[in-house]
Amino acid sequence: MKKLFVGIDVSKDVFDACLVDEQHQIVSAKNKFPNTPTGIDEFCKYLAQHSKHTLWVCMEHTGHYGALLAYEFNKRSICFSLVNPLEIKHSIGMTRGKNDAVDACRIAQYASSNKHKLEPYKLPGEQLQRLKVLMSVRQRYVKVMVQLKNGLKSLEVLQESLDVEGAINEHNSLINRLEVSVKNVESQMNDIVNANHEIKDKFEKIRQVIGVGPLTAILCIAATENFTKFKNGRKFSCHCGLAPFEYTSGSSVRGKTKTSPLSNKELKTIFFRAASTAIQHDPQLKSYFNRKVAEGKHKLSILNAVANKIVLRIFAVAQRNEPFVKLSA
Repeated sequence: MKKLFVGIDVSKDVFDACLVDEQHQIVSAKNKFPNTPTGIDEFCKYLAQHSKHTLWVCMEHTGHYGALLAYEFNKRSICFSLVNPLEIKHSIGMTRGKNDAVDACRIAQYASSNKHKLEPYKLPGEQLQRLKVLMSVRQRYVKVMVQLKNGLKSLEVLQESLDVEGAINEHNSLINRLEVSVKNVESQMNDIVNANHEIKDKFEKIRQVIGVGPLTAILCIAATENFTKFKNGRKFSCHCGLAPFEYTSGSSVRGKTKTSPLSNKELKTIFFRAASTAIQHDPQLKSYFNRKVAEGKHKLSILNAVANKIVLRIFAVAQRNEPFVKLSA
C-alpha cells in the first residue's frame, strides 16, 4: 500500500495542506481550509479521497492555533505528528522565499524524508491540558505584574518632583487585581491536582524533593504531561537548557562544555530558583555548591549543575515507587 505524507501549515484563520509520496513527489498541493470545525471536516473528506493509501499527517507545533486540529484528529483517530518548527527549518537547508502553500509542501517533504523519526502524537488528558493553559495564564499575569511594579517604582521616584498620584493609584489598583487573579488561577490548578489521582500522586512524590515547591511541581507535571512526554530526566534537562554538551572538533577546536541556547527559558529560570533554595536546605547540595565554589567554579555554572541534579531527582522519584531520601553532606 502506497504511503502519503500530508504537510499542514497552520495559521490563525486557515491552514494549507500538501500531499507528497515517499519519493517526495507532490501528489496534491495548494489546498486551503478554514481553521474551524467545518473546515476541518472538509479537510477530512479531502483525506478520504486518498483512503486507499496509508496517510500520515505532519504539522508544526504552533500552540493554540493547532489545538483544534489536534483535537479533531485525535477524535477521528487520524495518525498525525507535531514537530518543532525549528527542527523542520534546519532540516530544509538553504531556501529563498516562503508562503503558506510552500511551507505546507516543505513540511510534507520533511515528513517523507524523516518518516523513521516521526512518532504519533497523543493528546494529553483534559485535566493536563487545562493545567498547561492555567500555568501559561499565570506566567502571563506574573510578567505583567512585574512590569507594573517596576513602573510603580519609577513613578514613586517621579512623585518627588511631579504630581503623578493618579497614575500611582491606577498602578496599585491593577497590581492588586492581578494578585487576586494569580491566586484564583493557582486555586484552580490546585483543584485539578487534587481531583486527579494520578496527577496528585506524582505531585506529592516530587514535592518531597528539596527545592521543589508547589508551583514548580505543577509546572513539571504540565511540561512533561505527567512524566509521559520525556523518557528520562536527561531529555527533560535538555529541553530546559540545563544539560551540558561537549563542544570539540578534531585537534584544534576545544570549546567549553556548556548548555545549549535552544531551551525553554521559563523552565530554566524556575529550576534555577529551585536550585537556589536547595543549596540552603539540602546538606548534600550545599556541600557540593561550597566545594565547587572553593575550586574556583563560576557560581552560575554550579547553580546550573544543581538545577540539573534536581531535575534528575524529580524524574527518579516520579518514575519509581520509593520516596525521596534526604542525604547528609
